Amino acid sequence: MDLYLDIDKKLNDFRLQIRYSGSASRIGILGASGCGKSMTLKSIAGIEKPDQGRIVLGDRTLFDASARINLRPQARKVGYLFQNYALFPTMTVEQNIMAGLHGRDIDASGRVQEMIRKFQLDGLEKRRPGELSGGQQQRVALARIMAYRPEAILLDEPFSAMDYFLRERLRLELMDVLREYEGLSVLVTHDRDEAYQLCDYLLLLKDGAVIAEGNTKALFERPGTAEAARLTGCKNVSRIIPLGLHRICAPDWGGLELTTAEEVTDEIAFAGIRAHDFTPLDARTAQQYVREGRNVIPVGNATVTELPFEWYVTLSCGLWWKLPRDMHDHGFENRIPAALTVDPAAIMLLR
Repeated sequence: MDLYLDIDKKLNDFRLQIRYSGSASRIGILGASGCGKSMTLKSIAGIEKPDQGRIVLGDRTLFDASARINLRPQARKVGYLFQNYALFPTMTVEQNIMAGLHGRDIDASGRVQEMIRKFQLDGLEKRRPGELSGGQQQRVALARIMAYRPEAILLDEPFSAMDYFLRERLRLELMDVLREYEGLSVLVTHDRDEAYQLCDYLLLLKDGAVIAEGNTKALFERPGTAEAARLTGCKNVSRIIPLGLHRICAPDWGGLELTTAEEVTDEIAFAGIRAHDFTPLDARTAQQYVREGRNVIPVGNATVTELPFEWYVTLSCGLWWKLPRDMHDHGFENRIPAALTVDPAAIMLLR
């Protein structure tokens, strides 16, 4: 379904200016806290009113400042999943789902039963939210939204208050819901893993403005700018000094010189390397690579941090290297390689 956003809203010293036009079915808005993600969702839902602009969903104009159109939230055919799910605490599961159908000319009882089956809530119909787990509460909230078949669903950081284990499980459940849903979904999050897993198209937001957008996987592979690289989780970003069309010096990595696959154009000011993109070299292979003019990165006096399933290695030049770890494996400090290499194609050139 097509979505057109042209939102301009000022709140105290903050200004949201977001533009988007496209037909992606699962959109993500990724950014740090306070960048305007939730305000964007609330503007689409009609909870907030932009100062200027236009919002169009499919062939319906939800908001147009110049034409003085501002549909009520109930008329927008948009479902909003709040962070805390906003379930009525004194109502049962059935009653909460029924509440989403109030005033609608449909078979409410039949629709409630349909949603209970669809979201695997059988046997919980008479329970209240306080008697449900976090995952069950989320399913009730989604069932209430989906019961009236909205044209779009808006998800406002739905996993932010959950522990890691529950968050991982519910992501998979939500992914199944979104796959079956024929309308548009918009998810706002500060978690890059959620954005990557649940969204086909991504808007990167900073200080109220879109700094990059595109297909999610393509944007992670080539974020384009240093800010976008950081938002997508790149730990290694350095300023560069061009040394040739395919050669750079990285002063923030101890003056390291590297060969790149991409051409170093005039607009390039930074380089980025994902922490998983390094390959270890023994001393002999490192010397051979140097003779061949390939990228060789001395490890130096490295610092090793042990996590349950990963090693974090900080090289003396400041680069971070991440590699998988067997939970029963300890003492990697004694096996640190002499050097690392990185494929020229893995070096991201950034504006």
